[in-house]
Amino acid sequence: MDVQQATTAHLLLRAAYGQPVERPPVWAMRQAGRWDPEFQRLRQGQSFFAFSEDVDRAVQATLAPLRFGVDAIILFYDITTLPIAMGLPFTLSSGAGPIPVQPIRCLSDVERLDPEPPPARYAHVVELLRRVRAELAGRLPVIAFAGAPFTVATYCIATGKNMDQTRRFVAEQPHAWRELLDRLHHATVLFLRTLLAEGADIYQLFDSWAGMLSLEEYTNWAQTYHQKLFAAFPHVPGILFVKECPYLEAMCTSGARVVSLGIRHDLTSALRQYPHLTFQGNVDAAILQHGTPAQVRQAVWNCLRASGGLRHIVNLNHGVDKDTPVENFVAFVEAVKQWQPSQT
Repeated sequence: MDVQQATTAHLLLRAAYGQPVERPPVWAMRQAGRWDPEFQRLRQGQSFFAFSEDVDRAVQATLAPLRFGVDAIILFYDITTLPIAMGLPFTLSSGAGPIPVQPIRCLSDVERLDPEPPPARYAHVVELLRRVRAELAGRLPVIAFAGAPFTVATYCIATGKNMDQTRRFVAEQPHAWRELLDRLHHATVLFLRTLLAEGADIYQLFDSWAGMLSLEEYTNWAQTYHQKLFAAFPHVPGILFVKECPYLEAMCTSGARVVSLGIRHDLTSALRQYPHLTFQGNVDAAILQHGTPAQVRQAVWNCLRASGGLRHIVNLNHGVDKDTPVENFVAFVEAVKQWQPSQT
């Protein structure tokens, strides 16, 4: 889709392209998640991977946020879906996140990963997308996503957000590390290409832990791959998410059409400095977790005041926490719809 076509598309897509919108769109990372009683009812105690691979329930979980009035639907699966398809099984541990059954330790381990996993190995995601699109019947755009090579690689070597352990692995296994990043990049392009061909409207690239790197590390291990990934899909808007990333210039030269900001950057300044981009964010998820509905509404309005409602997709600085009260999520979405430009 090009900019001209976007003028008649969904609110989210028009905002992504910087087109005029009647109001900013709103959605949230992990809007389908443990905080929602309906999600818990659907899950019925299943393990995460069993639940996400149960397409009937995954469709219902993906669509559950519809009742809150969000402006986009993000598919329900995990960023480790792709390395699993490449041949690296994972388990999900409560409080510890995804853990590989046999972590990558050397180059020969990496070479066992298939850089071109056939879509049959993630058929549940493809079927999920098809069925969600059928259920929505064009009412809302569908967001597909993938983990960026750096963050997925840290899970593959079982270091996660422990940067010291990651750096130790890189120092000891530099060739294995580079080959791992390259294979993940290649597989990610094919994965996203499949989902976009199946009708996903927009995609988000999650590089959650890359903001903890030095600038040199970020450039070599993260930004290089961001640029190649976004360049692979020039006609589809891509969103870059790096949790509380300090490197605004690097994010804004990644090739992403939309850059997701945390709370460390000033939204007004970013919009002024990069007039060709749309920004996503930057309401503090902690306010939804710990605040009152009134405080949530005020935080949303402060965010909208900063953007003026243009070139802005309202979201959080991270995913909805599992302890977030439902009434606070309701207030989050409603505040966007209640806001008037005269409030700026």
